[in-house]
Amino acid sequence: MARKPEDPPMPERPPKSAPKNALKSPAIDHDLIRELAKLLDETGLTEIAVEQDGVSIRVARQATVPAPRARAAELPVPVPGVTAATAPVDPAQHPGLVASPMVGTAYRGPQPGARPFVEVGSPVKIGETLIIIEAMKTMNQIPAPRSGTVIQILVEDGQPVEYGEPLMIIE
Repeated sequence: MARKPEDPPMPERPPKSAPKNALKSPAIDHDLIRELAKLLDETGLTEIAVEQDGVSIRVARQATVPAPRARAAELPVPVPGVTAATAPVDPAQHPGLVASPMVGTAYRGPQPGARPFVEVGSPVKIGETLIIIEAMKTMNQIPAPRSGTVIQILVEDGQPVEYGEPLMIIE
């Protein structure tokens, strides 16, 4: 019977002398699975998949959720000229809070390696760019809602932020 070029390829048949189970999948490589599991532990990944010679192996482990801890960005940053009594400020209660207007990734400068738009102690004018938040591949400049001095910066460069998350405080 002649085959047309658009017909799917016919499966290979084992030679008549081959055992009946010759078309079954190859044996499981337990050593490879152990190596992949070790790689998960070393890298902190939760899942890894490999495909080789038509055989695919997926190794996954259940992710453990670490106990919440304070990020370095949430710790108060001392400001020159500000007394110790006024330095620690609760961001949610401060009237000069600048909160994230969207979910995205915060960038403190216009491009990687560039100077940040503002530093702690920087004077800012209303409308001046404080930070950029990338959301859906769009760079959104976040302007200062008021004039004043930046007394705290609560996010690190490249940190993911949520809607309403405190970014910085202007006094």
